Order: sequence, then C-alpha cells, then structure tokens
Amino acid sequence: MSRPFAFYEFFAGGGMARLGLGRDWNCLFANDFDALKAATYRANFGGDHLHHGDVWAIDPGELPGRADLAWASSPCQDVSLAGARAGLGGARSSAFWGFWRLIEALDDQGRAPRVLVLENVAGLLSSAGGADFAAIGQAFAARGYGFGAVELDASTFLPQSRARAFVIATREPPLGLVSATPGPDATAAVRRAFEALPQPLRRHWLWWRLAAPRARNTTLADALEPDEAVAWRSAAQTTALLGQMSQLHRERLRLAAASGERITAPVYRRVRGAAPDKVQRAELRLDGLAGCLRTPGGGSSRQLLVIVDHGRTRSRLMTAREGARLMGLGEDYRLPAGATAAWRVIGDGVAVPVVRHLAEQILKPLMAGQAVIAAAEQGPTISGRTRLAASA
Repeated sequence: MSRPFAFYEFFAGGGMARLGLGRDWNCLFANDFDALKAATYRANFGGDHLHHGDVWAIDPGELPGRADLAWASSPCQDVSLAGARAGLGGARSSAFWGFWRLIEALDDQGRAPRVLVLENVAGLLSSAGGADFAAIGQAFAARGYGFGAVELDASTFLPQSRARAFVIATREPPLGLVSATPGPDATAAVRRAFEALPQPLRRHWLWWRLAAPRARNTTLADALEPDEAVAWRSAAQTTALLGQMSQLHRERLRLAAASGERITAPVYRRVRGAAPDKVQRAELRLDGLAGCLRTPGGGSSRQLLVIVDHGRTRSRLMTAREGARLMGLGEDYRLPAGATAAWRVIGDGVAVPVVRHLAEQILKPLMAGQAVIAAAEQGPTISGRTRLAASA
C-alpha cells in the first residue's frame, strides 16, 4: 500500500505515536534506548527499521532518505511536575539534544524534516521557569522553524486523565492552520509559555488551531475486564486500603455507593505531608476517569480499583490490558509478558487517539499543503504570490 508521508520516530517506546499517525504514514526509522520497549516495538511492527540504542550514538547517515516528519517523545522524568525538575540538562531529558543534533546534521545535508513534533509532559512548558521551553524554541528558530505548542488531555478521547504538551515546528505553515492570536483551544499553560519567551523569539511563534473533537462517550468502567476474569485482593487488604483514605474520601465513596449504582473508583496511594508527619494516603476519583497511568518506577506507580456493587466493596489492581485500552491500544496489540514489563511500556506512551487528532487536524493538512509547495518549486520559477497560493 502506498503511504504518502514518511516519518522518523525517536524515543519510539511501544510505537504508540506510529499507531496514532496511521496508515498514511511510512516509518523510515525508529529508535529507543530501552531493550524491553524495543522488543515490544519489534513484536508489533517488525524491526528492520528499528535502531535499539542511545540517540546520541546514532550517526546521521543511518537515517534513510528525507522524512516529512520527525516525531520525538523524549524522556519526561526531568521535566515532569512529579520529578525533580532538573530540566533539559537532566540525564534523561538531555536526550532531546541528542535528537536535535541529528536534525541539525540532516539540515546541513539538505534533508531536514519539514515538520517536527516534540511530545512531553505538560511540565515541559514551565520547566526551569520557562527557560527549557525557550531553549527548545531558540533551537527550532535558529534552523528556520516556526513553532508553537498545544496541550491536550487524553481524557478528551479516552477515560484517562493524561495531559501532554506537543511542540509542533514547521518551516512552511500553510494558511488556515494557524491564527494571529490564541484561540479558545490555547490552554493557560500554553499562553504562559508564550508569554515567558524572549520578545525576539515570539516572532517565530505559531498559534496552532485545533477543532474540538467529538465528545467522549466512554468511562473507565467500559475499559475493564469482567469481574470473573480478574484477581481480587483479600477482604483484609481492601479494609486496609479504605483505612488509608482520609475521612473526606471515605465519605465521598459512601455517598456514591448510597445511590445503589455500581461504583468504579480508581485509587492511587500517595505519601502526603512532610517529615516527620508523612503518611500514606489512598486517594480516589469518582468522575469516570482513571488517573494518569504510570510506569512501575514512576510516582505512585500502579493504580488500584475499588468496586462497590450491591453493597459489596472489593479492590484489585488494574490489569495491563485495561491500561492498554486506556491508551487507545487495540486488543491485538502485543504487550510484554508480565505486568511489570507491560506497565513499563504502557506508562511511558502517548495516547493513540491524541496523536490521531493532531495528525488529522494539523499534520496531514500541513503535509498536503507542503506537497503542493514542493511540486510548485520543481518548476523553473515560483513567485511569492504562487508560494502564498500554494500554501493556502
């Protein structure tokens, strides 16, 4: 099948960005440092184009052809709001500069991608007081890219709360995809990120336009396995979990259960307070959404579920397949064996429908406009008026 657009996928993980881009996109090259994630990628997509290793060790000559798009889901721990906020100088998030080194080398060879997407936690927009985001913008602008950011939450599409920032950079944005001023889809975090930029850098800013997607019509309960297909924790473990809840959370659960309806409540265990008064709390939500899925080593890790049905209260761990559904992965997606391994892949991924929304709203229209421009440029001459018409 002919695929009109080509892309490189850096920090590919389990290939969720690839799934979101869809069938119109041909992956020329992918990489990931983590052996487990690389194996998962191969299991789902094959490995002929996959480079397993550090992005800093990739030679630009290993990148074939010229891609239309380079997607980079660089490690987020050092810019996460839940992390130590070491910023882009941190040991993991500095991998961005390894990626950028390759883009610069490709540009020197005349084959830099026309469009770049950097995906990360929303904390990227404010990391180091905005200095990290400004450094990214400066790098893009120095190579002739205009750039802007959008913030999207997976909860718009899936029953999981998962806010992420997407920095989209392009050299030739066509008319119709950007606005002169921020639109209603520009979140407060994106606006603050723009306002924190140095004045000269603001000239390179693009206010990307995104149409509102269709309303989500699923809840967390829709993603869960049947009760008889899962392992439940003991009554004593459930009692202990409820005992870790504050009075406020226990009362919320009691009132919800009083309705007589089946209640599905995800629970995270967190350490609250400061030494020497630290205490572990079990915190639940009752809005039909799972909390942000994590890797086994990240934050408060794996979510628990409290189910109240016909006066009976039980608890269990969320399964990896349920987590995969909450990321928009199909039932045929091959997860690693073992819950810990599977959650390492799931918790570090990008929600598939979010990528699909960006592809349909911005990336594919951008590619189509640039294809028109490229065709026009193959002629003997192209005037400014012709270029403007081609980009409209």
